[in-house]
Amino acid sequence: MQAARVALVGFMGCGKSTVGPVLARRLGYGFVDLDSDIQATAGRTIPEIFQLDGEAAFRALESACLARCAYQSRLVLAPGGGVVIAVENRRLLRNQFHVVYLRACPATIAERLRGEAEHRPLLRGHSLEERIERLMTERAAFYDEVASQIVDVDGKSPEAIAEEIACGLKST
Repeated sequence: MQAARVALVGFMGCGKSTVGPVLARRLGYGFVDLDSDIQATAGRTIPEIFQLDGEAAFRALESACLARCAYQSRLVLAPGGGVVIAVENRRLLRNQFHVVYLRACPATIAERLRGEAEHRPLLRGHSLEERIERLMTERAAFYDEVASQIVDVDGKSPEAIAEEIACGLKST
């Protein structure tokens, strides 16, 4: 039996928003990029939300949008990398989704995010590599806690990652 909802979790830049639509097409599911949903709900960009309202307000919006998606059927969800910080989000992910942790090494993440730090509020004003390493270390246990499946993404195409996830769904 195939899961009704699949959530792709992992650090920013691991490929959630790229793999998500590929997986959704393969499964015949809809796709939601949670960051886009948050921006549509708020009527402004994530950097604007962080700047005007702060991280706590962003996290509250994130939790509300996640809860709205948690009972939709035939859905692939790509939440932001920090969605796992809140205990209620982790509980919801575990209980309502087949959660796939897209795991990448810090060097892969740094390579993918180089040049994007100004658009990523949590990476601004810091050494990119140090900030990535610190945040990944802080969140790793949370990703592991919610994961139904772990897929290492380094050096793999979005199509290969989607195939590996789909094979994992068949075996659950």
